[in-house]
Amino acid sequence: MFSFTINKKLGQARTGIIKTAHGDIRTPAFIPVATKATVKSLTPKQLNEIGFDAILSNTYHLYLQPGADVVEKLGGLQKVSAWHKPMFTDSGGFQVMSLNESLCKVDDEGVDFRSCIDDSKHRFTPEKSMQIQRKLGADLIFSFDQCLDINADYETTKESLARTHAWEERSLVEFKKLNIDNKQALYGIVQGGRFKDLREESAKFIASLDFDALSIGSIFGDPKEESFALVKHAMKFLPEEKTKHLLGIGTVEDIFNYVSLGLDTFDCVLATRLARQGSIFLRPESGGNEENKFRYRITNVKFKESLEPLDNNCECYVCKNFSQGYINHLFKAKEILSNTLATYHNLYFFKKMMDEIRESIEDGGFVELKKKWLERN
Repeated sequence: MFSFTINKKLGQARTGIIKTAHGDIRTPAFIPVATKATVKSLTPKQLNEIGFDAILSNTYHLYLQPGADVVEKLGGLQKVSAWHKPMFTDSGGFQVMSLNESLCKVDDEGVDFRSCIDDSKHRFTPEKSMQIQRKLGADLIFSFDQCLDINADYETTKESLARTHAWEERSLVEFKKLNIDNKQALYGIVQGGRFKDLREESAKFIASLDFDALSIGSIFGDPKEESFALVKHAMKFLPEEKTKHLLGIGTVEDIFNYVSLGLDTFDCVLATRLARQGSIFLRPESGGNEENKFRYRITNVKFKESLEPLDNNCECYVCKNFSQGYINHLFKAKEILSNTLATYHNLYFFKKMMDEIRESIEDGGFVELKKKWLERN
């Protein structure tokens, strides 16, 4: 049921289609994060109105609450969440590894950790991650890896990479046992920290295995130049024909730059998390400010009596119907609607940007579009 087709190439940038049992994903695509099977403050109907093809949920959090068995009994993620389009789930590795040492202990077989909810003890292994993701029922799932801090030293990273490669092999074996109906597709993950030789080693190893799709992990965007160089180097050793996901990347600059390297999909909490904090994304033709040319704070006092929309050059439902002054009031009054309206607008911003990126690759204007967005004054 899974397939990936490249439609058009322009340099390394490309458009394509990921086919799944629950529909198609047009690439390049930004994938909103629905951590606990919900994009915070929005309904699936609103996500459909915006036009997204897929969302990504979190294995670690859903395992802890309500539990993979419960999700399975309720019909799987799409059924329980009323999102009937494609879904991703990550492996849970990042969340487990990000716990402090008192809550997380790693060995070659797996990871012991304590719940962030009730401090109960749990253990993840590659096999367990595959079993959980099978029960959750997402179309696109990720192998279990050890996600290190990008600043880890060489020896620590090299040791971790060997463990990650062993875990990914085990993930693939378990996945094939479970996926007898071919409803799911599995991503292999390239690791290697900030070291080019380890990134190259990992890319070659992951490419040699029979994963359906590929991804690059532990690239957090800063320092941007170094992260870009690491991804660019790893991409040299990954087969062109497989779709590629970049985990945890979601700034405007990063998406444009990584699309130019041939990455197809991206997930990040940035757009929705910033929305709940009152940060509003702004299109390039709308100006910007010295602090950040792509966003501003709607909670600033200067917007208190403004009749203008969030962005004069945006056509989303929010910008067509609500003023900056009203949304400023909602945030000041701590009304729940403030989160909904800001999140809706920010996700529309990214969806519209991805539409323009795909169109520009198709018609040969990607370089010009990138310049328009990234080199504005």
